[in-house]
Amino acid sequence: MSAPRTRPVRPWTPPLDNRQLTTVLNRLRGWDPFDGCALLDDVAAALDDVPPADEDTAQLAERLRGHLARLVTIAVASEAEQDTAAAQLVLRARTLHADPLPRGREAAIAHLRRLGWTANELHDRLTAIRCLKEAA
Repeated sequence: MSAPRTRPVRPWTPPLDNRQLTTVLNRLRGWDPFDGCALLDDVAAALDDVPPADEDTAQLAERLRGHLARLVTIAVASEAEQDTAAAQLVLRARTLHADPLPRGREAAIAHLRRLGWTANELHDRLTAIRCLKEAA
C-alpha cells in the first residue's frame, strides 16, 4: 500500500482588499430594499380621483421617479428587457424619469399620473414575469 499523496496548499487570500471591502460595506449601508407597499401607496396617491395638494406634488413626483429608477434597475438586472412589454415599459420609465415636473397645476398632475401609471404597469409586468414578488 502506497502512502497518500499530498499537495502543498496555498495560503488563503481574501478576494477583496481593504479598499474594495470598504466600498462594498458603504454600498450595503446605503442600500434601501425595494418597498412594494410604498410604491403602491405612491401610485394610489398619484392616480386618486382627488389630486394631491400643490405642496405635495413635487415630493410625490420625486418618489415616483425613485420607484421608476429602482424598477428599471431590477428589470435590467433580471434581464426582463427580453420581454417585449417589459422593454417598452422600461423605455417609457426612463423617458419619464428624465422629464422634469412641468409648470402649471394641470400639466403637473398629468405628468404625475403618467409617472404613477408607468410605475404601476412596470411593477405589474415585473411581477407577472417573476422578476418581483407581488406587493401586498
